Amino acid sequence: MKPSDIIVKDIPAVADDLLPLTYTRPVGAIRVGIDTIADKWQALLPGNYRWAPCRDYLCEKFPSDADPDAPGSLTVAGDVVPDAALAEAVAALGIGVTMVDSAGAFVAARGGVAVAEPVRYEAPLARIRHPYDIFLLAAEGISADFDRITGGRVSEPLSPTNTVIGDPSLVFLEPGAKVECAVLNVTAGPIYIGRDAEVMEGALMRGPVAVCSHAVVNMGTKIYGATVIGPWCKVGGELNNVVMQAYSNKAHDGFLGNAVIGEWCNLGAGCVASNLKNNYTQIKLWNYPARRFLPTGLQFCGLIMGDHSKAGINTMFNTATVIGVGVNVHQTGFPRAFVPSFSDGGSISGFNDVPLSVFFDTARRVMARRGIELTEADERMFTAIKDSADQFK
Repeated sequence: MKPSDIIVKDIPAVADDLLPLTYTRPVGAIRVGIDTIADKWQALLPGNYRWAPCRDYLCEKFPSDADPDAPGSLTVAGDVVPDAALAEAVAALGIGVTMVDSAGAFVAARGGVAVAEPVRYEAPLARIRHPYDIFLLAAEGISADFDRITGGRVSEPLSPTNTVIGDPSLVFLEPGAKVECAVLNVTAGPIYIGRDAEVMEGALMRGPVAVCSHAVVNMGTKIYGATVIGPWCKVGGELNNVVMQAYSNKAHDGFLGNAVIGEWCNLGAGCVASNLKNNYTQIKLWNYPARRFLPTGLQFCGLIMGDHSKAGINTMFNTATVIGVGVNVHQTGFPRAFVPSFSDGGSISGFNDVPLSVFFDTARRVMARRGIELTEADERMFTAIKDSADQFK
């Protein structure tokens, strides 16, 4: 049965656990692999897509005008990373039927008069429930997306100046991509170079790696998989298991590992972020709903940074630091491991509030460099975020 509308739904508790990344987007708009969760749903299950974000202020930027109860409409969980088998099972749902996973968590529902008993999808599902799930699922996401996006297609030719270690068919270049004098190791996973992206000479990449459309990998960059360089991002230095959403820069030397970076962020020259404690103990990460640091069960976890945040040159971040939206970090030493949104400062002077007028001026200049305007809708969204985020200061 073909749905009239497909609604990508936020589960409020999940969206809250994924803060600060979900301050500025629904869960389904998070990039996990080459593209976002919603992109994956749309590729596997074509339809007229709409959103159901859990934050009212997001509805202006993410249309939510579909009726989930309309017969034939379909609602899918934004935190579920779909595969072909799941999409097929969801497409076959009858009117009024809800699908849950083996633990009873919502997966999908077909609109109409509700059927009493949900159906269970017993196969394992990939879900993002915490910010670190995004980099933990990057390898699986890149590989699955690579197969889906490149299947049946022919890569643009790779320049003979490059060295490929492994199967050359696991390197794929979209039209306009430029790669010269790089070393591409695909023995552990594929390397995808998006449309009009550039990999400069001397870069070393070990898959799985995705360099998305218009992204730039600077000279001599070292990238370990699984790493996603989102659209229009620019990277340099050393990266290991990093997912950058879009429009963000880490263009200079410095280490970043096991990290998630939002949009419109900038890490200055020499910025480094620890991903391992000196005593090798389990890492705790700030959780917004709990208002405290919670155990992750991980030994490796680096920087989690919300949209429009910046770090000055030679900034140092402790293991598993969470930076909110619109933060400006500078000064010597390590800032605390959680910095609330719209804060400015560092370890010496502490942090002060960033007025929205100052934030808007900076955001306009940053976005104008990519030919993008900060809209009134953006301003209303950030005003609502600041009202919500001020409780953590």
